[in-house]
Amino acid sequence: MDQICIVTTVVDARAVADVLAAAAVAGRLAACAQVSGPVDSTYWWESRMETTREWTVVFKTAPDRVEALIDQVRAAHPYEVPEVLVTWVEGGNPDYSTWLHEQTRP
Repeated sequence: MDQICIVTTVVDARAVADVLAAAAVAGRLAACAQVSGPVDSTYWWESRMETTREWTVVFKTAPDRVEALIDQVRAAHPYEVPEVLVTWVEGGNPDYSTWLHEQTRP
């Protein structure tokens, strides 16, 4: 139970980030979600370089909830090709890992 997962995405509006965060926590797909930003992202899209102001959403979840969380984020995400990254984390505070797993039980 020491393993947790960090799932991140970015969106172009704070209100959208807040909705994604609240939906994931309310649905017990994430124990917590943090919204930060704005941040300016520069990237290629449709053969041209773009710069957009975005907000980052960081979700903390249990390994067995990752796929459902990704599905929910992708379904609600406003981007045609949303960035959804998963980082698997070992160790840390075992009390936090226990709390996180308890909070992601439906």
